Amino acid sequence: MAERPRDLVDDLCLRRDEAIRLGEKRARERQRPKGKLTARERIALLADPGSFLELDEFARHDGGPYGDGLVAGHITVDGRPVCVFAQDFSVFGGSLGEVSGAKVLKVMDLALRTGVPIVGINDGGGARIQEGVTSLAQYAELARRHTAASGVIPQISMILGPCAGGAVYAPALTDFTVLVDQLSHMVVTGPDVLRAATGEESTLDELGGGHTHATVSGAAHYLGADEPDAVDWVKTLLGFLPSNNRAVAPEYVDETAFEVTATDLELNRIVPDGANQAYDMTEVVTRIVDDGDLLPVHEGFAPNMICAFGRVAGRSVGVVANQPLVAAGAIDIDASEKAARFVRFCDAFEIPLLTFADVPGYLPGRDQERGGIIRRGAKLIYAYAEATVPKVTVVVRKAYGGGYAVMGSKHLGADVNLAWPTARIAVVGPEGAVQVLHRRELAALPGPERAARARELAARHHDSPYPAAERGYVDGVIEPARTRVEVTAALRALRGKRAQTPDRKHGNIPL
Repeated sequence: MAERPRDLVDDLCLRRDEAIRLGEKRARERQRPKGKLTARERIALLADPGSFLELDEFARHDGGPYGDGLVAGHITVDGRPVCVFAQDFSVFGGSLGEVSGAKVLKVMDLALRTGVPIVGINDGGGARIQEGVTSLAQYAELARRHTAASGVIPQISMILGPCAGGAVYAPALTDFTVLVDQLSHMVVTGPDVLRAATGEESTLDELGGGHTHATVSGAAHYLGADEPDAVDWVKTLLGFLPSNNRAVAPEYVDETAFEVTATDLELNRIVPDGANQAYDMTEVVTRIVDDGDLLPVHEGFAPNMICAFGRVAGRSVGVVANQPLVAAGAIDIDASEKAARFVRFCDAFEIPLLTFADVPGYLPGRDQERGGIIRRGAKLIYAYAEATVPKVTVVVRKAYGGGYAVMGSKHLGADVNLAWPTARIAVVGPEGAVQVLHRRELAALPGPERAARARELAARHHDSPYPAAERGYVDGVIEPARTRVEVTAALRALRGKRAQTPDRKHGNIPL
């Protein structure tokens, strides 16, 4: 008797399940000694249970293993559609070849076509050498897809193993890159090649370990303690973001209290009396966003600038703030580039910007000048001026010189600017002003008298927010305790904001 169609389907499904089971067993045997999860386990951590639908499961190259070392498809995360791919290091070292590359391109095209975020999980040895230029072509095609998707759908890269050579540039083109401490490595050139080419000695961790990229290079937006921690951060991040540039981020019930609360009153005591005394700006921000919930981005890199996602009245906002605990909150090259990239991301995806300023200006110094603070510091100015999303700024304390201008000032297009009575808005601080305005008088005095006279003159030099408010540069000088209420009201009023942009192909940001 001929085999019935239902029996044939059941038999094929059993064979498929057995093949996947055996493949997973081999993958676990190869990954576990390295302290790593398999590609499918990583996707399962990210996805809602049972939501993964795989694409091109049986694709292979010249009779090689099914899947060709890459797992791809679409999932849901907290009920929202997301496209995903994961390199399988247990097959060809996770290297990218013609077939596996085509799978990545296919799922990226699907993400762009359907307007959903894409999450790439990288754990591979780069281009597949034995396939020659064909494998290189896949990386170039991938770069083109990432560029086309930039500003259209959120793109997130997870580096959960090696990522070397030209393979590093695809994640670098995405919006957020997540690494895991002691597990992830991103390098253009490894230690052996570096030693042969230059004689320089370095370990892989020093060159491109997770800590290096999270604190020095800035290539990592988050450094996970382990793989589950990294995945949890990605899932939390997705909850703050819209699916695409024409969608809105998830919104929650607006339970904002419009009376000043006990938590609000704590803001009246956070900023120290001394102008040069440090305090933690996150203590201010967490008292203003919903439930004190912040998701820092690039937390270990340029810590003198805070970039984070939060919510106000149930809606996502991007927070940019100076951090007085580090370098007095001065803006240096790294801080400028970090904030500029964050501002541009928020603007691309219609996430309002909430800025908190306490800045003595751009950081002076030979290293900064020679490193390009003029060119690279201008990126933050450009980003704020270009942004058309609702922009609300609170001047908490110092706002001096170029720091005043760049940190969400009216002159760069901010919609609502508020200041605390502690705000000091001026070209320079009192000490600097005295040295310029009274330099002849001070030069004529002997040392001890000069110092005493300088202190006396500085004490008379009172900066305040009121001259700026008189000119309309500040919309209101408010009691700190009312900040949450005033910010909420401003963002609500700006929900319908429509901005005209110039008729041009694109601007030329000073890269």
